[in-house]
Amino acid sequence: QVQLVESGGGSVHPGGSLMLSCAASERLVSFRGMGWYRQSPEKQRVLIAEAISGESTFYADSVKDRFTVSVDYAKNAMTLQMSSLKPEDSAVYTCYADLGKFGSLWGQGTQVTVSS
Repeated sequence: QVQLVESGGGSVHPGGSLMLSCAASERLVSFRGMGWYRQSPEKQRVLIAEAISGESTFYADSVKDRFTVSVDYAKNAMTLQMSSLKPEDSAVYTCYADLGKFGSLWGQGTQVTVSS
């Protein structure tokens, strides 16, 4: 069964950087793009970054100019480079792949903790 495998989460001090990765275990059909959601305790899951169809890239205001998403459409893989991290960036980060009419595929989630 095809899966999205995430890596790169962990703990970092405020102002630090982390890079998250997400890759499909097999080639995906009808692959349109990928993105990242995050969810903090007692808060809703929110979309923070995505790149779709090789044309459009979205960033939530809370991460704009600090996070960079990059999708390798040939490899069905993605990275999220996070810099200038703040305590409020602490959350479970989950990647997804947009498969068009076939729906979406989700990763298992990875914890990012920003604290001093």
